Amino acid sequence: MKNRIIITIVAFCAMLNWNCTDLEEERLDESEFGGQAETISGAIAPAYGYVSWTWRHTNYYGLQLIPSDEAMLPYRGGTDWFDGGKFLAAHAHTITPSNDLVGDAWNELTTNISRTLAAIEVLTPLADEGNQEALGALYEMKALRGYLNMLMLDSWGVVLRKESSDELSEVLRGQEAIDYIESELTSVVDVINTDRGPGRITQAAVWGFLARLHLNAAVYRDPYGTPSFTREDMDSVIEYTDNIINSGNFSLSPEYFALFNDDNNSNPELIFALDQRGVLNREHSRWAYWSIAGSMFPRPEFTSADGTDGPAITSDFYQTWVDAYGDVDPAEADARFYQQNTIIPDAQLQDFEGRAQEVATETEDSYYCIAPNEFEMDRGILRGVQWGPRKGDDGAFLTCDGGVRIYPVQQRKGNGPDRDVGYVNHTLDVNFTNEGSLHNTGYRVSKYQFSRTSPNGNNFSSVDLVLMRLAEIYLMRAEAKLRNGDTGGALADVNTVRTSRTARPEQTPEALESIDLDVMLRERGFELYWEGFRRGDQIRFGTYEDTWTDKTDSDIFHRLFPIPQSAVDAASGIDGFLNQNEGY
Repeated sequence: MKNRIIITIVAFCAMLNWNCTDLEEERLDESEFGGQAETISGAIAPAYGYVSWTWRHTNYYGLQLIPSDEAMLPYRGGTDWFDGGKFLAAHAHTITPSNDLVGDAWNELTTNISRTLAAIEVLTPLADEGNQEALGALYEMKALRGYLNMLMLDSWGVVLRKESSDELSEVLRGQEAIDYIESELTSVVDVINTDRGPGRITQAAVWGFLARLHLNAAVYRDPYGTPSFTREDMDSVIEYTDNIINSGNFSLSPEYFALFNDDNNSNPELIFALDQRGVLNREHSRWAYWSIAGSMFPRPEFTSADGTDGPAITSDFYQTWVDAYGDVDPAEADARFYQQNTIIPDAQLQDFEGRAQEVATETEDSYYCIAPNEFEMDRGILRGVQWGPRKGDDGAFLTCDGGVRIYPVQQRKGNGPDRDVGYVNHTLDVNFTNEGSLHNTGYRVSKYQFSRTSPNGNNFSSVDLVLMRLAEIYLMRAEAKLRNGDTGGALADVNTVRTSRTARPEQTPEALESIDLDVMLRERGFELYWEGFRRGDQIRFGTYEDTWTDKTDSDIFHRLFPIPQSAVDAASGIDGFLNQNEGY
């Protein structure tokens, strides 16, 4: 008898602190659904909308980012981001079943899965009556359920199968879990819509989910062993990615950072994204502001739009860029690494760039003037002294003729020993020591634009969260070809991606001359950094047990996270039911 667990179904509008009507009006076009518009859109909107909370920075996104070698979040200045030690433990791979990051990620993801089932139960009778709009929406919900269960499988090694809110869920693992997800996706792939935008699941997105499933199938079958990549799986990856690439419906973006701008919903590289063009409070800029200095104000139109001095990239991940480009600064060699938007015209002012806090000397003219709505902070991996608007003693931004003054940013946030000690000067070394945990330490990641629709940097963002794009499709195909022995085909796909970023020709990465698995992992890191892939990539490529900054754990059982103790306890009344993952 298969293990079973109860997923509680809660009314799928009441659970949210938002208005479903707003969601429908802004995110979903009811005119698509004919006479049953309100019922259909009201069913699917909460399931789609909750993806925002699933991928919140302190939920599933943080659980993917912080345990990898690309990021860490220390106890900033001894005052900020301790949060019970959950981020320290996540990075060091010393997570326990009571870790709140694990618990929150599990809870939000299982809630999201329950919302897809709630939608399916509303849509199924309408589809059975011949309502074609309901049938199309039903296909999307089944695909979304398959995608969300794949996230469960990736992080906890389990899948929750449930077809009715009156039933108990089955807990599936290994090949049985893979088969279930594949059946969910293949049941709709040939009938789901092909022409909706990236905020809705299309046939291309389902092909992409299937490619991901087969690319990781060797890990999912045996999460603690050495992955055995079969030709059958790799051929399936190639087949599904071929379908997307050969469709001609998508193209690589010449400007890399345009993928993460306010208007990215129309970017032809996006395949699946969280559509944030609405007016919901929970539409957020968290992927934009989490890493940014707390003293940085990226939107001078709004005095409350700032960063949080959260995670930084590790020196280990930065070193992969240095190793790749040698004597050439990666900012000059690769358009994906950095985009300078704060153009400082005066040579004397330029001297501040990258200078140490204690030696930078400011004069009364050490600023430039720009209209508030024209200021854009730099993007990519941020190093050294940053430039941005500055507030006066009254809390208002300092102004100039027709605009705001842009200065070297002063270190003003935080209550620790690093407050008011000079400029925000991001240093390479970040670690768990007192010195390495100061608010300025670590190079930061500014991949997403701060939305101009957000009045506070936290909510009401219009920037879609990118969950699948064409570059990933090329890189999956490249990896599958490489594992099948087609080195030339793999190299061609990787170079297609590298050389596509042509908006700034001087920074367009040069084509590689050769490729192996180490370079393949590196290229995925360069293209997809801080998009939630690195932990899974490291497990698949066999580097997750390696040592990096403040992480020495090599326990293979830590590839999967523990099932939250609260979930295990809740199921304790069912004999032999939800077993804790090995090693916890």
